[in-house]
Amino acid sequence: MSLGLLFVFLVQLFSIHFFRSAFLLKLASKQHTYYLELEPKRGGIFDRNMRPMAVNVATFSLYGVPPHVTDRERVVRELHEVLGLDEDFVRERLSRPKQFVWIARKLDWGTMEKVRALGLNGLYFLKESKRSYPHASMASQVLGFAGLDNVGLDGLELKYDSYLKGTPGWTFVLRDARQRDLAIADTLQPPIDGYSLVLTIDEVVQYIAEREVDKIFQKYRAKGAMAVVLDVKTGEILAVVNRPAYDLNVPSSYPVDARRNRAVTDYFEPGSVFKIVTASAALDENVFTETDTIFCENGEYRVANHTLHDVHPYGKLSFREVISQSSNIGTTKIAQKIGPAAVYKYAKNFGFGVQTNSGLPGEVGGVLKPVSSWSKTSIGAVPIGQEVCVTALQLAAAVATIANDGHYMKPYVVGAIIDKQGEVIKEYGPEEVRQVISPEAAQRMRSILASVVETGTGRMAQSKSYRFAGKTGTGQKVEDNGTYSHSKFMASFIGFAPAEDPQIAIAVIVDEPRPYYYGGVVSAPAFKAIAEDVLKYRQMNREKNVVS
Repeated sequence: MSLGLLFVFLVQLFSIHFFRSAFLLKLASKQHTYYLELEPKRGGIFDRNMRPMAVNVATFSLYGVPPHVTDRERVVRELHEVLGLDEDFVRERLSRPKQFVWIARKLDWGTMEKVRALGLNGLYFLKESKRSYPHASMASQVLGFAGLDNVGLDGLELKYDSYLKGTPGWTFVLRDARQRDLAIADTLQPPIDGYSLVLTIDEVVQYIAEREVDKIFQKYRAKGAMAVVLDVKTGEILAVVNRPAYDLNVPSSYPVDARRNRAVTDYFEPGSVFKIVTASAALDENVFTETDTIFCENGEYRVANHTLHDVHPYGKLSFREVISQSSNIGTTKIAQKIGPAAVYKYAKNFGFGVQTNSGLPGEVGGVLKPVSSWSKTSIGAVPIGQEVCVTALQLAAAVATIANDGHYMKPYVVGAIIDKQGEVIKEYGPEEVRQVISPEAAQRMRSILASVVETGTGRMAQSKSYRFAGKTGTGQKVEDNGTYSHSKFMASFIGFAPAEDPQIAIAVIVDEPRPYYYGGVVSAPAFKAIAEDVLKYRQMNREKNVVS
């Protein structure tokens, strides 16, 4: 009996070795173990009220296993028809001697179902996530975007990528002869999801500001436009607007220039809005009072070898009127009396010449020359906003300082970093940098800036519902040959609201508007519309909270 069984076994071994070995080798080749990386969930980006600004959506990525493709030309043809893929691209991918090749990434459910219905051998799907921006272009230069592999490529997505991206996991997967995936549980390393950002941005305030900037950007056929809205008391950035903008969901469809966060990356000569520095210095140093009289030379005044002009020729003006009527000559005379060192010191303390460290990527500090680098004509230029370069954010922070009793608050855009349970990992809050001017000087400046709107160059910022305060500016751009342009201007308005108890500070700047280019005409109405609607919105929120 035992000899018979032995004979049977020997026959089976002989048969397997000589007749079935090729079949079994082929079967074994179809069964293999491969490494699979498990994608973490990228953290979201939310506004201050936890409204989503950047989220993840489920997608399906198509990959191929070339040895398993039985009819390559059919696959090439069908994927060209359904996905629009280049035939040579698909053919080359499926010709590679590999067990895994990407064919198409991040497909939606409907597209995935169309491909699956084709029943093509050797093609499989892997579930992934894709970054999505619900509001398309809203705050686009602030948020930035993430790429195909959920890696931050621009804006806050890039700067905070190490917090947002998470840590990939991995596992080994056994694929049997029937191509079924069997995860090996004891070798699983789960992914760690990324943290989320909670911004100081308010989606509603951002919408209001973008709506009004869009209007003037289009109306005046401008090259660009910017707006910044700050909380006066805390320095929180409530909105940052840049035009042109771009759709974060399809960034490659727009020029790279559209991605620039102009409010912090572009510096320019501010023109008359900078006069708030000169006026504040004069009051804080007790060199002038609001009623002091200054002779404005009937519109022409020589400083060294340069002749200054006013838009309208003025004789005698009070200190208050010099600012409300925006007299270049009157402001220069104020600066000459307080001296270059004082102008420079207060400009520095108001935050010009250095970055605000707001957390916004790409921020520049602008240009503020030390007095040792001033020329003989600089005393007639720097105090009126020439020979100095600033950003929109710096202007907003400076006027917010006057609104906040002289306290300079550091602007910031990220309020907190949280995990997926909502636990705070890192928190940011208000930070006072310095006291720039005394509360008394700040109060006097608020009164003067209110007169700019009531009786001066900013009358187009007047509101029937609120009392506003601010300063107009019309800065000449510099031509390539180094001379001031007579056709290219930066139209600005900076201010705060309400004038009596300031809550918000706003800067609106329009780059090369036409045909009109005065800040009081172009930018002041946008300030008014933004301020009115933001104040109404904040009042509604306060009333809602009281009811709650």
